[in-house]
Amino acid sequence: MIKHYIIGDVHAEYATLIALVNRLPKDARLIFVGDLISRGSQGKEVIEFVRNNAFCCIKGNHEEYLLKFGSLFLEEVKHQKENSSLIWSYTSLSSTLRSYGFLSRESNKITVKSEWVEQMKQDMKWIEQLPIYFEFGQIKGYQLPVVVTHAPVDKYWLFKDSHPDYFEFHAMNNRYTPSASAPIFSIYGHIPKDEVIIGKNFVSLDTGCGRGKDKKLSAYCVETKEIVSVGCV
Repeated sequence: MIKHYIIGDVHAEYATLIALVNRLPKDARLIFVGDLISRGSQGKEVIEFVRNNAFCCIKGNHEEYLLKFGSLFLEEVKHQKENSSLIWSYTSLSSTLRSYGFLSRESNKITVKSEWVEQMKQDMKWIEQLPIYFEFGQIKGYQLPVVVTHAPVDKYWLFKDSHPDYFEFHAMNNRYTPSASAPIFSIYGHIPKDEVIIGKNFVSLDTGCGRGKDKKLSAYCVETKEIVSVGCV
């Protein structure tokens, strides 16, 4: 039986991600709920791992931040000399910039190398193409169609075709528990909890990775409903 494991928000904790993957079946099909980057120190490495293995990944709000603010950053550094004093104050982006090499841990001075710029541009192109949801459809053991998004989107599901921009915003930003009358079984991250929460028609997967060494990274198997978690490395 093919097993699909949905992995919660990684938030640039590459070592923790590898520790989790090593506990999953070698032939497992992995799907990430988004927020690969920010908070932790190895966002570039996490993106590289997901890209190189052609894993499915949903676009999260932090990927959207990189697209919006990263493009502004790249435009600004075009006009800056190496080791300039430009201070990039957007904190959620700064950890990602450090992973590419632009910012050092010792200061907010920007250092620019062409290979770093090109890598970030290529990763941003990849992010632009990420889906907003992954639809399993009807699966044995579930009374509703199974859908993976970054944030809970049950009551906005019907807008995915008629109002895609409206749907996309909610699919990346909502912070509520799906209603009992939801038309889908929703698997999502985005809302950090101490443990994976399994409800009647949802699984909430973000267990705080990137928010401290006392947090975890978790995965949920769609077919067996197994939960696998590892502590942050």
